[in-house]
Amino acid sequence: MARYIDEILQPGERVLYSTNAHWIFHFPAIVAWIVALGLLVLSRQTTVDGLVILCLIAAGVVALAALFWTVKGWFHRFTTETDVTNLRVVHKTGFIKRRTFEMALDKVESVDVNQSILGRILNYGDVTINGVGEGRETIRTIASPLAFRSSITTR
Repeated sequence: MARYIDEILQPGERVLYSTNAHWIFHFPAIVAWIVALGLLVLSRQTTVDGLVILCLIAAGVVALAALFWTVKGWFHRFTTETDVTNLRVVHKTGFIKRRTFEMALDKVESVDVNQSILGRILNYGDVTINGVGEGRETIRTIASPLAFRSSITTR
């Protein structure tokens, strides 16, 4: 499957920078997989039959939730693209229901980055692009937001 940006490039336009949603979207799945594994280990270490079955059932339920969050996080990352070309900024989300945002670089007034403490440590954050007469758009939880901002503001 071709990337969205490759389908919409104009003649003479080239991609300068690409980023994606940060892996932090997988955090709920990672925690759930760890909990499921812990419950499975606990079921093997206990000798009470009722507790063994309870731990196995709980591990199965948590593993199903972890599988759901894993697929959901992967699908979000797979269907989200954020690119800067020499002419514009392009952000696309969705697969069947697609939402796109495009703004010409000469219409960008400012680019704001918002990072939490964890976002600074793990290098993710929200980027708000303010346009001249075109409003504002916030791109949430992208990887390397400072590099993304620099690719927009340096010409």
